[in-house]
Amino acid sequence: LVMVFYGSNGKSNPVSVKNRVEHQAKNQITYDIHLPSDLGTLYKVRLGLKSLENSVSQLSLHHFKMQNTSTLDTFSLTINKTLPFSLNGDRWIEFPIEWPLKEALSVVTYHLTVYSRNILSERNLVRMSVCIYGTHGDTGNRSLLWSLQNVQQGEDNESFLVTMDAVELGELDKVVLLISSKTDCKLDIKKLHLKEAVKEHPIYVFEVNEAFSVNADMPEIEREIPVSFVIREDKKNYMDNKLHKESQARNLTEYTIKVYTGDKRGAGTDANVHIILFGNEDKSEVFQLSQSLEHQDPFERGKVDTFKIKTNKLGSLRSIEIGHDRKGFASGWYLEKVEITDASRNSVYCFNCNR
Repeated sequence: LVMVFYGSNGKSNPVSVKNRVEHQAKNQITYDIHLPSDLGTLYKVRLGLKSLENSVSQLSLHHFKMQNTSTLDTFSLTINKTLPFSLNGDRWIEFPIEWPLKEALSVVTYHLTVYSRNILSERNLVRMSVCIYGTHGDTGNRSLLWSLQNVQQGEDNESFLVTMDAVELGELDKVVLLISSKTDCKLDIKKLHLKEAVKEHPIYVFEVNEAFSVNADMPEIEREIPVSFVIREDKKNYMDNKLHKESQARNLTEYTIKVYTGDKRGAGTDANVHIILFGNEDKSEVFQLSQSLEHQDPFERGKVDTFKIKTNKLGSLRSIEIGHDRKGFASGWYLEKVEITDASRNSVYCFNCNR
């Protein structure tokens, strides 16, 4: 049994679990392990079996519990999985560490589509694994040829899909291919497509375009491939979204709102002030007036505060709704007037309140 721990400052070397603690409970084994102190806050664990060449060993994992013996911080998780599914199966399980009051990462299923010319005919002679790297660490080496789906074959090309579960990797950066064989063979790989199973986009494209010759002189080949480009969405959706955003931008206008607080005793307020504009064509959403262009503390006695908002074109302004949430000590507010300038119409509207 091997574990790899990921922290905010890096990851541990594979930790081989050997040091059993005495007095075992039934179906439960406890181990003492020592981790580097500079890993930072742990966020992920990968747990699996060492590769066993000539045997099919399986391990049923039901529950995992980890405790820091110094701080007594404890993490536990129900797993209920068996490793591996076959001799060449994926030998790893990943799970996020969910500390109290901290948001944990999710476990996601990744779809890796391999485009090649001859892997399918050579798959029984070769071992091929991939390690995927992202902003949240890596997957470790995962076997590629043990469970192929969506296999498609043509005269000069082929493709197949591999699925793997891993703690979400964030933005993907690169993949490392590892190819090995005990006999001479040649693999011609064109490219890899990688995405989350539940999402159409983004699709990370890794251009390979290389023939890998494995022989007695070079029984193992490792190749690092950076991401070539990312397909964020299909062209039609991209154009539709672009036109929609341009249309929205054309229909927006900026309003400058000047709020005059009266010059009377107790006129100022520390409450949160909101405003809604009503025009003859439309009304605005609710805007919180919090970022005054003049004063860090708005709505003080005898002061004028200016705010800028962007909203749909409302036509000619007819009325406003302005008010506050009564928060803070002595929240009462004496509002003198509100002046609003519509940049698109070059019009100024004055709403007197004096109360």
